[in-house]
Amino acid sequence: MEFSSKLLENAVYEMSQLPGIGKRTALRLVLHLLRQPETQTEHLTQALGTLRKDINFCKKCHSISDTEICDICSNPNRIQDVICVVEDIRDVMAIESTGQYRGLYHVLGGKISPLDGIGPQDLTIGSLVDKVKTGAVKELIFALSATMEGDTTNFYIYRQLEGMSVKTSTIARGIGVNDELEYADEVTLGRSIVNRIPFENALKNS
Repeated sequence: MEFSSKLLENAVYEMSQLPGIGKRTALRLVLHLLRQPETQTEHLTQALGTLRKDINFCKKCHSISDTEICDICSNPNRIQDVICVVEDIRDVMAIESTGQYRGLYHVLGGKISPLDGIGPQDLTIGSLVDKVKTGAVKELIFALSATMEGDTTNFYIYRQLEGMSVKTSTIARGIGVNDELEYADEVTLGRSIVNRIPFENALKNS
């Protein structure tokens, strides 16, 4: 791809570093920004800069938050002894949109994936196990995507909890195998949360 401007080329290169954005899509986005009022680009730049500078990760659940403790963790009306284990904030948003879940969350920050160089030590599994050790958690709901990496992560956490007094369950497989949680429709995801099954049963069926 030949560029008439080095400034344009640099902008397209940086835009193409985003997930799912190829060079052609990046070029369309950059040209779109150039056609907009300068203030729109300034607002975008300012929003991204502020995001990087001021964003917090909740000290309890590790979700992205404006404050040290997120709104969900600080809500006294949430069920405090049930924790839904998810990969990232996109899954929190997807589950919250169903209106079917009133417990808390724990955001792992990814899934175990040796091919990508992601091991248990790269996730927030340790702090999750520490929560369970306090005895304040009655149930953990595994709500990772129905992929090999998701199942591997579920099983690893399950093994770390052996001997501890906590119920483990997993969302019902209304979510198709190899489906990412964030793409499931709200009705299917809501039913999967409500109709969750003991994790041991999921192991027998896998």
